Amino acid sequence: MEHFIVSARKYRPQNFKDVVGQQAITNTLENAIKNNHLAQALLFTGPRGVGKTSCARILAKNINQQDTTFSEDEDFAFNIFELDAASNNSVDDIRSLTDQVRIPPQTGKYKVYIIDEVHMLSQAAFNAFLKTLEEPPAHAIFILATTEKHKIIPTILSRCQIFDFKRIGVLDAKNYLKVICDKENITAEDDALHVIAQKADGAMRDALSIFDRVVSFSGSNLTRKAVTENLNVLDYETYFNMTDLLLENKIPQVLNAFNDVLAKGFEGHHFINGLASHFRDLLVAKDKVTLELLEVGDATKKNYLEQATKASIPFLMQAIQKANACDLNYRASKNQRLLVELTIMQVASITFDGEKKKSANYIIPATFFQALSPALKTVATPIQKKIIIETPPTIEIPKPKLEKPILNSVVRRTSSLSLKSIHQKKTTIKTDIEVNYDNHPKTIFTEKTLQELWKAYVTTLNEKGERSMASIVGSDLPKLGKNFKISFTVPNKLMEDQFRKGRTKLLNFLREKLNNFGIEILVTLNETVEKKFAYTPLEKYKKMKEINPLVEKLIQTFELDL
Repeated sequence: MEHFIVSARKYRPQNFKDVVGQQAITNTLENAIKNNHLAQALLFTGPRGVGKTSCARILAKNINQQDTTFSEDEDFAFNIFELDAASNNSVDDIRSLTDQVRIPPQTGKYKVYIIDEVHMLSQAAFNAFLKTLEEPPAHAIFILATTEKHKIIPTILSRCQIFDFKRIGVLDAKNYLKVICDKENITAEDDALHVIAQKADGAMRDALSIFDRVVSFSGSNLTRKAVTENLNVLDYETYFNMTDLLLENKIPQVLNAFNDVLAKGFEGHHFINGLASHFRDLLVAKDKVTLELLEVGDATKKNYLEQATKASIPFLMQAIQKANACDLNYRASKNQRLLVELTIMQVASITFDGEKKKSANYIIPATFFQALSPALKTVATPIQKKIIIETPPTIEIPKPKLEKPILNSVVRRTSSLSLKSIHQKKTTIKTDIEVNYDNHPKTIFTEKTLQELWKAYVTTLNEKGERSMASIVGSDLPKLGKNFKISFTVPNKLMEDQFRKGRTKLLNFLREKLNNFGIEILVTLNETVEKKFAYTPLEKYKKMKEINPLVEKLIQTFELDL
């Protein structure tokens, strides 16, 4: 059995041309060697796996190859000394190094000392190294490599020429993986390599390690599905499907899709961050100028361009703001799943009712989906869809109904008449919410059915303790007009004002029970009927006297006060 060599070692760069994503640094080093303008102390700093140690070895080899008397195959291994400062960080280790520096090379022109993870040196070791680093022999060159430049003392930094290595771009890493696939006779989808490069997060060594792992799982054929399954990452397809549901205002399907994501073991925080990034990519795909910022494969880029035409810029801007707000509040939230669910429900409600103004946290009422699911049957034709409504009206005592779907919350019911409500400004009371019900069902009903439901609502108000509102609603029966307009008459201004405050709940009750969202209630004031109602003790006495004249004799006999 042949010994397996990991790709990170097998394809380690052997010259500056093989180094991925660090062209500015490699060009600088090549020109410095060519023009004999190389400093005697260099510091390579940057994230892990971006080529710091590889560049140091290539530089050490190329320094001595400038002499034409040597062949290109000579690696000058005897002139290159590597020290791992993570395990050799004491003063004695540095003193031993400085003693070796004094000896000139036997072959070649320079001796190169590569100190990896130099930030791990102790304070005493740094101080022992200062003098040698500042005035090294002419034949010695020091190359220091570290991932944490801030831990190196300033006196060391001031003596070095610093090269900052950057993270390797997704496209650069993907292109290098393509080269390796060609050498290894592996067929790979473009999107599959892109997922690997994205998962590596700018480290080429990590990308090669992930590549080996996926090849062991999938064999010589890498597909996007196999890669996402093996790496357990959320695929682009998840966010494309979720965005389609959000644009179509399908809140029940959105919640089910999010539940599927959680069932796969992903955190809500990871999902909402990915959704915000997806909205950002859709925004980038809106303009050809910014299309270059979209670091995805060609097939995925087409999907972004297609979905970007469906999503408007105002929708994307609001969706990004809501997703970012959820991201900021996620760690502090005690019910994190509820926070994400409310966020995606709000995003799904952005495009509902078109141009109508809605509150910032508006969510489509649950009655909209309840009315559509059991009551409608759709008959598809090649041209359009016809909606047939077959749900007859029924009379039921209603349950308390929320204006918006709220998960895991407690509803506190208060009376419409209270000291707090009297002192509260009228501008803060909003009972009527403007909603476009053009596409909602409008079942035909009779005036008799309407009046029976009206009486049932009065009974419900009495059971809930809202007797004042119950007496106002029960003071008369409604009349049904054209286009489902209901007229209701009240005898005085006070009753009219109180009825208008509770009209929204009554209207929602009738719309739900009659399955007709085109209903409107028109309240009119008719003061001529005011005398039919007795409010003061004198009015009550006169009313009783009309019904039974003996009441007057009773009051006179017992000398009662009114």
